[in-house]
Amino acid sequence: MLPVGEHRGYPGGVERAEDGTPGDQDPGGWNATGGRRSNQHEPVLPSTFVDYETSPREYELQVAQTVLRVHSRVADLFNEPMNQIEHQLKLTVQELRERQEYELINNPDFGLLHNVDYSQRIQPVDGAPTPDDLDEQLCRRRDSRFFLAHPRAIAAIGRECNRRGLYPASVPMGEHMVPAWRGVPILPCPVIPISEHNTSSIPVLRTGEDNQGVVGLHQTGIPDEYEPGLNVRFMGIDEKAVISYLVSTYFSAAVLVPDAIGMLENAEIGR
Repeated sequence: MLPVGEHRGYPGGVERAEDGTPGDQDPGGWNATGGRRSNQHEPVLPSTFVDYETSPREYELQVAQTVLRVHSRVADLFNEPMNQIEHQLKLTVQELRERQEYELINNPDFGLLHNVDYSQRIQPVDGAPTPDDLDEQLCRRRDSRFFLAHPRAIAAIGRECNRRGLYPASVPMGEHMVPAWRGVPILPCPVIPISEHNTSSIPVLRTGEDNQGVVGLHQTGIPDEYEPGLNVRFMGIDEKAVISYLVSTYFSAAVLVPDAIGMLENAEIGR
């Protein structure tokens, strides 16, 4: 047994006890005194690199435009108690926003349904959208923010949950309560198409630039801006005393990484 004493490291990699007796060593380089040889071979550290695209995709903003026409007689005589031009403009903006929603989902260039990576597309287990399908979607990505589904697809999810004796909880969103699965809201989106075979798609998204998710694109600070990315320009009054306004909105969407969006395809909603 080695005597207890101060340990010192010596050149050559052998540690000696206080009386100069070499310590016993095992094949792994450790000796009986608890030390390690100073010239023990260090493993080669693995190396890596960050892959990036040398020619990244460029997104052009899509434009949706319409012309609002209001007769000057309406603006002059029927402007109280409600501003007729203001209310007609509000309705026009809502119509443009609905068109914007349709394009963000279905546009063949930047629409979300057409930009889901093939590795993130799954098929339903049993035709109809089941809780198992929703679970598989959630486990394929982190921090999923919400599902999008046609109202009829949401009803089909509810039927499958009832068949299994499950009651999905609702979560607050804004001033409303919306159905959810595992705490992830299921938002109605009537612009998601339904095929002739009564099937539809249910995408799930992670959003935000910092979260490497799906981000919306629009240009702010444009001339005559009425809302972010939307402007209203006076076009003049024609010979029939009709006032014209050009209403335009510019928008697009980008999927920052492939797993930012996944989709359940061909879910039967009519059984």
